[in-house]
Amino acid sequence: MASVRAALKGISGVPVTPYSADGEVNISLLTALIARLAGAGIHNLMAAGNTGEFFSLSLDEIRRVHATTIAAAEGKCLISAAVGRSLVEAKALARDAIAAGAGAIMGHHPMDPFAGPAAQADYFLELADASSVPFIAYVRTDTFSVDDFRRLAAHENVAGVKFASTNLMLLAEVIRSTEDLPAIWVCGLAEAWAPAFYAIGAQGFTSGFVNVFPEISLQVHAALVSGDFAAARKLINRLAQFEELRTHYRNGSNVTVVKEALAMMGMDVGAVRLPGVPALSEAERATLRGIIEAQRGK
Repeated sequence: MASVRAALKGISGVPVTPYSADGEVNISLLTALIARLAGAGIHNLMAAGNTGEFFSLSLDEIRRVHATTIAAAEGKCLISAAVGRSLVEAKALARDAIAAGAGAIMGHHPMDPFAGPAAQADYFLELADASSVPFIAYVRTDTFSVDDFRRLAAHENVAGVKFASTNLMLLAEVIRSTEDLPAIWVCGLAEAWAPAFYAIGAQGFTSGFVNVFPEISLQVHAALVSGDFAAARKLINRLAQFEELRTHYRNGSNVTVVKEALAMMGMDVGAVRLPGVPALSEAERATLRGIIEAQRGK
């Protein structure tokens, strides 16, 4: 548990899922990507996270992504296998990922349109009960009560919570109410929100940008850990335009931008599957190319 919490205080990178020309998961490219991220020093890799298109993958593909990520990292970092959908499917995915060597399980936020907030917390708690390795809850709403969050943080197998809401007043209250508990509160909204989250008391952050320029993400993390918020903001300003592109089409281009950036840098990982946006416009692509060239020149 201590090693998992230590990794959560770092960067939780979310690798993309590469596809071959035939649309199948490209195991060799995924292996190369994971080896690069693990070798760069990323602390935790979330296999089959949202940037990995979890909800567009079949269950068998998710299992292959988990197993490939675990093998390719060669023990250099924590691998948190992302699971979700029905509780039955999530538990089965977790069992298989643990058997393959995952060091932690991350539960995706339950997306059922008729879910009750307290019942969603119960979903996470059932997954934590069922997991034989530390569990991470990925909460993408501010509808949970402070008591719901406390129930999560108090579970003996919950290592931490990825808090992915912009409701920082709620986060502050939650952190105040759980100061007696060891669970880690992680910024689930990537680099741009990390300084505000750190100021409130969160530790660590998630990142899809890490696929492209892991060294910049690592510099942001180092600045935040040292308390140098000015340096962190200066670094985050370098990726602001990149992150703005990802918000287009109501965030439909979130993964598209990362994948097209990788292709421009020599790693063609294929298009995003529907219902994500499969391709950027020519104008967006030109902007992205300029961002990459500017970063490479620094």
